[in-house]
Amino acid sequence: MKVHRKIIEINEELCDGCGQCVPSCAEGALKIVDGKARLVKEIYCDGLGACLGECPTGALKITEREADDFDEKAVDEHLKAEEAAPKELKMACGCPSTQIRSFETSGLNSAKAASELSHWPVQIRLVPPNAAFLKGADLLVASDCTVIASPNFHRDYLKGRVVMIGCPKFDDTYEYIRRFSDIFKASNVKSVTVLVMDVPCCQGMPSIVQQGMERAGKNIPLEAITISGKGDILSREKSGPEFTTA
Repeated sequence: MKVHRKIIEINEELCDGCGQCVPSCAEGALKIVDGKARLVKEIYCDGLGACLGECPTGALKITEREADDFDEKAVDEHLKAEEAAPKELKMACGCPSTQIRSFETSGLNSAKAASELSHWPVQIRLVPPNAAFLKGADLLVASDCTVIASPNFHRDYLKGRVVMIGCPKFDDTYEYIRRFSDIFKASNVKSVTVLVMDVPCCQGMPSIVQQGMERAGKNIPLEAITISGKGDILSREKSGPEFTTA
């Protein structure tokens, strides 16, 4: 039923698709589609504007217009459907990217920089929540561009950590939240370091990880590190219990 009420409005000219608004909407009314934030359905938006403060470009605002009335029951069904959605696609081709592997790491030395990668796969969407390498791990969640921007990624960030990489702009934010929630439930992760670039589309990653923790009922030490395009550290922010690792 159409009613005159408050509802979110998205300015596509201003929206850069960073995705920071998506996890802040508890009703699941927003989604990134084709690089822009979209309203999934009018009935999912309560018009309260919890997402407004997360938008770095000012692309969101609350407007009053004729719209389908907010439906709390439909929201509940929508969130349950999102939660129950398949969490991982099994590739019929048996793609090697889905095969779990562990590697020995030899450390870094002055003669030659050795790889500090200890496992495979590394893409967030491909790492099984119950993977053995996640058990009791110090987890590094890196936006994929940081691997290129940081000249000493292996030495400075990867050494001694289990890594998962992805892009919150081009991938499904809710899938990320579900994946991290399942990981935190299944594995006794000791700490999380989130490495992001100083661009809006990266800034949602710490929030995504935090949302996964909250869904899993966990409180894990988390440090968010922002780097520049040249790999310089611009900021470090810690939350949760103190880190106990060196």
